[in-house]
Amino acid sequence: MLRARLPPIAVFAIAAAWIAGGLALDHHAGVDRQRAIGAVTWAILLGLLAQAPRETRVQVAALVVIATSMEYAASPLLGIYTYRLGNVPAYVPPGHGLVYLAALTLGSTVLGPALPRATLAVGAVWALWGVTLSDRRDTLGLVLLACYAGFLRYGRAPGFFAVVFLLTGELELIGTRLGNWAWAHGPGGILSLGNPPSGIAGGYGFLDAAAMAAAAWWLMRARAEPS
Repeated sequence: MLRARLPPIAVFAIAAAWIAGGLALDHHAGVDRQRAIGAVTWAILLGLLAQAPRETRVQVAALVVIATSMEYAASPLLGIYTYRLGNVPAYVPPGHGLVYLAALTLGSTVLGPALPRATLAVGAVWALWGVTLSDRRDTLGLVLLACYAGFLRYGRAPGFFAVVFLLTGELELIGTRLGNWAWAHGPGGILSLGNPPSGIAGGYGFLDAAAMAAAAWWLMRARAEPS
């Protein structure tokens, strides 16, 4: 469990509130305002990290590096989704870190099985709507939902992934509704997807797993080095 001064639910509430507020401020914003939103997001993230143990700070740092690399590959390079100004907004890298930190903080508490099961049920309804009733057939979303179910079933921290589902669902629904970014119809035209994909938390789960592995490797190397 994280040794944070703020209660875990407070860290989650701060992240959820700023996700909504920051995305609303970005609506119709120019690059300068995006940079200001990014600066505030960094300040919030670093302020919360100051209360976290070293292992958590390393994990968040690894996640931000991996997620930022993914953003530039998936958006400007591959065009899987496109931000409104054609860039990667300055608030996106620290935003990934904020989501991850909130999930680590609240997900490390004893949430019980109810929340993961509830998020999976909501995701299943969303995915079913996406492949039957949506005007954009969301095939990839169904695949990603299956990945999310796998993280819940076989991952060591289902509560962590459940919180990821809540926060990524929030940011994707708000961001796409406001037009801050939009998803293409499918990578390479192979699988159609919604705007946003219904099982997007499954995609974020791979990022989170990569960050955990990278942080574990770095900490192992650091401990092995002679002082």
